[in-house]
Amino acid sequence: QVQLSQSGGGSVQTGVSLSLSCAASGRRFGQYTLGWFRQAPGEDRNFVAQITWSGNGANYADSVKGRFTISRDKANNTVILQMNSLKPEDTAVYYCAARPFGVANWSYWGQGTQVTVSS
Repeated sequence: QVQLSQSGGGSVQTGVSLSLSCAASGRRFGQYTLGWFRQAPGEDRNFVAQITWSGNGANYADSVKGRFTISRDKANNTVILQMNSLKPEDTAVYYCAARPFGVANWSYWGQGTQVTVSS
């Protein structure tokens, strides 16, 4: 059973950096893509970033490109979202997710963690 356990987040001021971590367990993730999504109050859950476990490619939403970086720590089976230059519009509950290669739907989700950015 795949489990994704998130940590990090919190309340910060505009311009500050935060890091979110997602520890993955339950199987080998060599053939998986890991990602981050976020959901602001009253809005749909939206894609933020994704990376293959091999690290060959990373993709970002336009709204975070150049400010956020997704990476993976293979030794600790962890995916990290480094968020720099945070803005109030980044305020949301952030979720990590995983899906096997060739599968369109994100099959597994973390528990979510709140990020609040105040001006």
